[in-house]
This record gives sequence, C-alpha cells and structure tokens, in this order.
Amino acid sequence: MTEQEFKQKTKHLATIALVESSPRGMTSQVLGKQLLRCATSVGANYRAACRSKSPADMIAKLAIVEEEGDEAIYWLDLLVEVNIVPEEQVASLRSEFDAIVAMIVASIKTLRNRSHSATA
Repeated sequence: MTEQEFKQKTKHLATIALVESSPRGMTSQVLGKQLLRCATSVGANYRAACRSKSPADMIAKLAIVEEEGDEAIYWLDLLVEVNIVPEEQVASLRSEFDAIVAMIVASIKTLRNRSHSATA
C-alpha cells in the first residue's frame, strides 16, 4: 500500500458517520466524542509521520498512530458493550482499525531494525 493510499484509508476511518448516527444520550455523546477524537487523530498523526524529520521522529509519530488506533478499537468495543451501537455496525470498522494498527506496528519494527542496523 502506498503512502497516499494509506492516508486515504486512515481518512475514511474517521468514524464521523457512525458518531453522527448514534443516539443522542449522554453516554453515547461522551463515547462518540472520544471515538471521534482518536479516530481522526489516526489520520492526522499518520500525515505528520509522513513529514518526519528523522527516523526517530517518524517512530515517535507512528507510535501515536498506534495508540490512537488501539484506543479507537476500545471505544468501538465499549459502544457495542453498552448497546449503543450493534456489533454488525462496527465490525468492519473495527477490523480496519485492527489492520491499521498491525501495519503501523510492523512499520515501527522495520524502522527500529533499520535504525539499529545503521548504527551497528
């Protein structure tokens, strides 16, 4: 997957439609805001990582992407557990976040290995 394709993928995961279509209760709003913040942060921080000044800077920014992606999965799971959103509605979104987190973890490992190889 190219950098541009990955940027588009993270942008489409912003979860805006899911949050907007959720019920308007207090719990739904709080959980929805949390999900929206971390889900949109995935794309924004990936874009920042693409403009990193060094491998160490890129690793640090990708680590934020990893954390925010994992947090998005947490909020999706919680929305399902408290019966605000049905599992079927978030299953593919959750799967996409799982895939993104896995790709980011692999990228971080590759960058770390390259950095260690370069200094050895």
